[in-house]
Amino acid sequence: MERRIDFTSWDRGDRRRLLEREWLVANGLGGYCSSTVLGTLTRRYHGLLVAALPAPLGRQMTLAFVEERIITKPEVPPVDLSTLEKPSCPLDLTCADYLKAFTLEDGLPNWHYQVGECGIHKSLFMPHEQNSVHVSWLLADGPRVNVVLRIAPFVHFRSHGSEVHDGRPGPYEIEGYPEVEGGFVCQPCGEARDGNGSPVLRLFIRGAQATFRSSPRAEEVEYSVEKARGYPAVGTLWNPGFFEVTLPASEPLTLIASTEDWTTLHALSPRESLAAERGRRKALVESAARRIDHPLVSELILAADQFLMIPAARPADLALAHSSGQDRRSVVAGYHWFTDWGRDTMIGLEGLCLIPKRFEIAQAVLATFAGHVKNGLIPNLFPEGDIEGVYNTADATLWFVHALDRYVAYSGDREFALSLLPVLREIVDRHMRGTSFGIGIDPGDGLLAEGSEGYALTWMDAKLDDWVVTPRRGKPVEINALWYNALEVCAGFLSDVGDVEAAAAVAAAAERTRRSFNERFWYEEGGYLFDVVDGPAADDSSCRPNQLLAISLPNPVLDGIRWRPVVETVRERLLTPFGLRTLAPGCPDYQETYQGDLRARDAAYHQGTVWPWLIGPFVDAWLKVHPEDRDGARGFLTAFDDHLSEAGIGSVSEILDASPPFVPRGCIAQAWSVAEVLRSWVKTSADQAGTSV
Repeated sequence: MERRIDFTSWDRGDRRRLLEREWLVANGLGGYCSSTVLGTLTRRYHGLLVAALPAPLGRQMTLAFVEERIITKPEVPPVDLSTLEKPSCPLDLTCADYLKAFTLEDGLPNWHYQVGECGIHKSLFMPHEQNSVHVSWLLADGPRVNVVLRIAPFVHFRSHGSEVHDGRPGPYEIEGYPEVEGGFVCQPCGEARDGNGSPVLRLFIRGAQATFRSSPRAEEVEYSVEKARGYPAVGTLWNPGFFEVTLPASEPLTLIASTEDWTTLHALSPRESLAAERGRRKALVESAARRIDHPLVSELILAADQFLMIPAARPADLALAHSSGQDRRSVVAGYHWFTDWGRDTMIGLEGLCLIPKRFEIAQAVLATFAGHVKNGLIPNLFPEGDIEGVYNTADATLWFVHALDRYVAYSGDREFALSLLPVLREIVDRHMRGTSFGIGIDPGDGLLAEGSEGYALTWMDAKLDDWVVTPRRGKPVEINALWYNALEVCAGFLSDVGDVEAAAAVAAAAERTRRSFNERFWYEEGGYLFDVVDGPAADDSSCRPNQLLAISLPNPVLDGIRWRPVVETVRERLLTPFGLRTLAPGCPDYQETYQGDLRARDAAYHQGTVWPWLIGPFVDAWLKVHPEDRDGARGFLTAFDDHLSEAGIGSVSEILDASPPFVPRGCIAQAWSVAEVLRSWVKTSADQAGTSV
């Protein structure tokens, strides 16, 4: 399986677009490596090894960049295959002239260079559940001349999300390891000895005899995306010297960078390690073979794998898992800057885990969040490098109930769901009595209200200092759709265990919610649903996509007679080729583009900006109104095939501009975007007609 971008016909102007295309590889721990196709660093998050370490460190930048220079013999001028962007200097695109193609093979990045008559193939991967990266070069074709490769690693120790000038820029202490051929250890000078757990970076060469030449230097780098977003943009990377090695003719040369111990690093050869990773990836795709009707499905399954992780930053979770015999897993909401968020995890669980039949991981994710329920709420998120969750969310917990229900629908494992019945009882009880942030039932109508001054508790949660962009205090439409669905699910589980009285009480609460919802939320003048009722000022008639959940969920709260006008309004006013706008054009706060400084971006985040994850609820609702129109529903998804060659190659972006050309913005790879496109694609397959999932 390959996604190929061929650059042979691109002119030099086109090649600047290589800075707008990025790649990402994750390690199953929350760590990753990522950069532009050209290799130039444009974001603070770009680096070849971002290690996921226990709190309070979190994810740490270690190896930021590798400068690659080849020298062919007979002598020709040295050729650089990589470029650092220097402040106040135009980007030198010379290296791009040698890049002929970029491919993803089984989701792993490859670069194909042509230097004269020599073809050079570069590849990269991270061994699963290791804070390691392997970068390999292979003399692919052409005359068998001697090709010398100089590899200069650039190091920067800092939190991956800190500003580019943060951290100690070097020099760092170098310790030689004579017994490790061509290897050395690089660690922050003094910090590792201060006992604060700073990582030790190990670097070495496998595949040929290498020499390391010490020639320390510091380089200032300008990160163009940080500059455009209004952040400090110049940082310093430190290089201790370079490896020099003649490329072997028959096997790859591999640079390994890692924060793991030497025993782990030498357990497998690079060839064995790569074979294991490729085998793991092929097995993921093969497990879902019946559902694959297009190569895009295989690509999205591998993209989904990048978000699933062991929460290595929270040792308490892992200790509990080991002592109880249960696994613990979580979901990175998006790369590069998100951690694990409850809402994103639960919305994405079906596409990330259940479509690929990764039921054990789905169960472990649900168990992880069930273990963190507090006052009837699951965490909104776990902050970077912290062990405690933050609970300021009105919908994540209701999505948790939905995700548990979907887990049972796919796996048939009702026993696990019933083991969480005490948690579900607590969730319903606390919402009935009222819990944190003003979340609770209005005794007057049985609808769920939420809101606390200074907080944004729904998924439309943009907030800058004291400014809550879309507060939505009152009774939001999707919160009550989710509440009704959760009550119906809980009533079913209570019936399963024979608790007739409790099941009847919950079912009665659901029926009251349904009646009140249909009385209060229909906006007759617009022919769609209010976004919020009983807000601080008045009912909010903004045309937003949230209303779709009243139809799309397994237990729809909206009366069927009103489904068609709602779906048609959303199709006409909000649908784009890449998902739904968050606000209809013509509404007072509508924004066409998401760009500028942080304030400008936050002002647009949920005020028109397109979110791909919303295509999932739209497809669900469309098929409820048009149950025979699977071809039409599939048509809403076709643009995503081309999108996988843009922005984050092989993945789906967090957001896009609200108007053509729908420029990708935000995270280059977003969990619920991938999950909902994958789920919707499978749902619109011909062989899914009539299935329960």
